[in-house]
Amino acid sequence: MKEQFKKFLNEEQDPKAIEKITSKLTDLLMKGEEVGYIAVQKKPAITVFPDSIILTNKRIIICTPKNLGLSMNFTDYTWDDITSSFVKENILGSEFSFSTNTDLIISIDYIPKIQARKMYTYAKEQLDLLKNPVQTAAPVQEIVEEAEVEDEIEEVETEEVTSFAEILPAAPAVTETFEPLSTQPTQPAGERRLSDLSKEELFDKLQNYKKLLDNGLIMQGEYDAYKKEILSYM
Repeated sequence: MKEQFKKFLNEEQDPKAIEKITSKLTDLLMKGEEVGYIAVQKKPAITVFPDSIILTNKRIIICTPKNLGLSMNFTDYTWDDITSSFVKENILGSEFSFSTNTDLIISIDYIPKIQARKMYTYAKEQLDLLKNPVQTAAPVQEIVEEAEVEDEIEEVETEEVTSFAEILPAAPAVTETFEPLSTQPTQPAGERRLSDLSKEELFDKLQNYKKLLDNGLIMQGEYDAYKKEILSYM
């Protein structure tokens, strides 16, 4: 515990006062409570038993030595009870004060200026966190949950499509029927009649009809009729 509070000894804190506070804080800190800053009084005259103020992430604790330093009184205020904090810098040190929901103002004077500034900054941070709690984990989880929902929807849609594909019967093959041509296919104006074409020309014409069929430009029934007509002249 002593090692934990050595970082507060670089701003004119009284080492003996810090040591006394450290021995007392062992049983005072709650689960999850962490000390953010410790400030110690420094009066112009020799202060044998200075008051101290401790700021944690849960509360402000004021330590007042009693009985020639043999005992100590602790008064604490949670951040929920505190409405504001402020610092007044004097010629000899600073005065750190804070107000509560019950309009009570608590002050501790003769705090070294640098300690008072650090304490004020930490108090402002805690009050800001109280007013605007950090909400980072929730949105991330919402995004993850939203992505999972989208994945589930996509999976459901895919399964539904697959199910429909399995349930729906295969479409029956379309059988095209055509009335047999009683006469040869209509010839465009100016085109020679099939009876006037040579076998080579008839064969070329049949190939052209086959290309039209392959490209989907004529139906199978039409092709069969043309093929039958052409073969009758070959």
